Amino acid sequence: MSEIKIRKPIITVLGHVDAGKTRILDSVRGSSVAEKEAGGITQHIGATELSIKIIDKQAGELLTKYKFDLKIPGLLFIDTPGHEAFTTLRKRGGSIADLAVVVVDIHKGLQEQTKEAIEILKTYKTPFIVAANKIDTLQGWTLQEGSISESLKIQRPEVLERLETKIYELVGQLHTIGFPSERFDRVADFTKEVTIIPMSAKMKVGTPELLMFIAGLSQKYLEKKLEVHEKGNCKGTVLEVKEEKGLGKTIDVIIYDGMLSVGEEIAVGGKNGIIKTKIRALLEPKPVGEGSPNEKYNNVKEIHAAAGVKISAPNLDDALSGSPVRHYTIEAEKEIMDEIQKIKIDSDAIGPIVRSNTLGSLEAILKLLADRGIKVKKADVGEIPRKDVLEIESVAEKDKFKGVIFAFHTKVSEPAKIEAQKRNVKIFENDVVYRLLEEYEEWVQREKDKDKKSKLSNLVMPVKIYVMPNHVFRNSKPAVVGVRIIEGKLKKEIKLMKNGEVIGKVRSIQNEGKEIDEATKGMEVAVSIENAIVEKNLFEKDELYSYIPQKHFSELMTIIDSFTQGEVELIDEIRKMEQREEVEA
Repeated sequence: MSEIKIRKPIITVLGHVDAGKTRILDSVRGSSVAEKEAGGITQHIGATELSIKIIDKQAGELLTKYKFDLKIPGLLFIDTPGHEAFTTLRKRGGSIADLAVVVVDIHKGLQEQTKEAIEILKTYKTPFIVAANKIDTLQGWTLQEGSISESLKIQRPEVLERLETKIYELVGQLHTIGFPSERFDRVADFTKEVTIIPMSAKMKVGTPELLMFIAGLSQKYLEKKLEVHEKGNCKGTVLEVKEEKGLGKTIDVIIYDGMLSVGEEIAVGGKNGIIKTKIRALLEPKPVGEGSPNEKYNNVKEIHAAAGVKISAPNLDDALSGSPVRHYTIEAEKEIMDEIQKIKIDSDAIGPIVRSNTLGSLEAILKLLADRGIKVKKADVGEIPRKDVLEIESVAEKDKFKGVIFAFHTKVSEPAKIEAQKRNVKIFENDVVYRLLEEYEEWVQREKDKDKKSKLSNLVMPVKIYVMPNHVFRNSKPAVVGVRIIEGKLKKEIKLMKNGEVIGKVRSIQNEGKEIDEATKGMEVAVSIENAIVEKNLFEKDELYSYIPQKHFSELMTIIDSFTQGEVELIDEIRKMEQREEVEA
């Protein structure tokens, strides 16, 4: 039986594009540069490892104060900030990331992308800490590097009040999306409240607390999850598929359980099924300044969780980013296939085609589309091919808002671009998922407004007018009378009726001697009505209505939100009037 040990927790950093994610990662790494020669920091493929002695040194007395007795060997930070990394790092039933740091600009609070990141964390059941960044930009803030606990002691009361206001705005925002939270030094129960740490990544304030709480909370509440089999079967995820000079296609992998050795057979998900291959080399980045500049990697014989490693092996050209990696067995092959098929979609649904760069990010965007009630026709990894455009065209014929293509973090092939232009197929491309969906929603709104405008221009509008006394300007051929618009809009060329019977057609409308196209509620205008004869079918004080053809009523119902309450009631009144006339006829 393989020996069980506690591995390094895997940490990912998320947040809005300009909240300071990269700076937070830099502050974490920067805090340990001085300790490098003592082995404090190690560069992995796609990740950075901080040893436990760095955290001990940084956190110091804080560990005693918060009663954290650290036994974990260190922390493994995923280097790629944001959704790209997090949504790639998936495994059955959750995320590989044990804990996330959600970076928030203290002035802006929870922005759209941040809320979306938290939604994904919620789906994956991943605990998180909030880094409330940019406190150095609070008016009057006195700078002091290091612990935020110490920094708070030297701030003036009005500055502390400004900080409190911002923290409580954040607490309120987190509460509205279902997460109780509190500032780190006031948390009563770390399992029930999200920890908020005020920070300035730029000025290196709050990094000790961040490292301590990540390490302490990981160990205290995730210890079972951090148990790994020292010699057990490898469990990992492909972070990226990369071409390497002299090696061909390689895979960058995060190993979260077990170990791998050179010469072992592994199973990886591929575009056309499972890839069975034998490890030629396991590669780790050389420490900075070691060896010649042309040699970026050290060959290692084996690798243990948790770690990032580059795997060189044959037949990796079609490997899928985000795919599980396992020691090869028939069971592993089936497990990987099940995982891939669970995310990939090929259905008859009237819905969009979605492609992404990794299985994890594909899963994330599918979840966000499902939350918006959008069913997907097809979902896959890779660039958009021409056949997707041909396939989605038939969907667009049934529903133009569903007949679209989403390219998240992936390319659109040249033939697909040409075909999309030719066939007027809409492709949405973006590397930030919330922006992709935002662009789609804005386009839908624009198109609906355009359709509504077009319908409104082609349909007969409801109108009710009053023929004013002493305002007969001509009796017939055509009759010209002064009217007041009681409700709706009066337009040229519409038929007017009285008691359900058509009396004539509006030829022109004049306001203060000038010809106009339409008159709205409350206006008093002169109207010429063809076929109407004053004192025969048209009298002073008459109330006239627009005659709406029967087929227009159902069309009007589709854009009913374009009308006022008074206009809606008028449409109903006209419809009943016309039905009554039909029955009597």
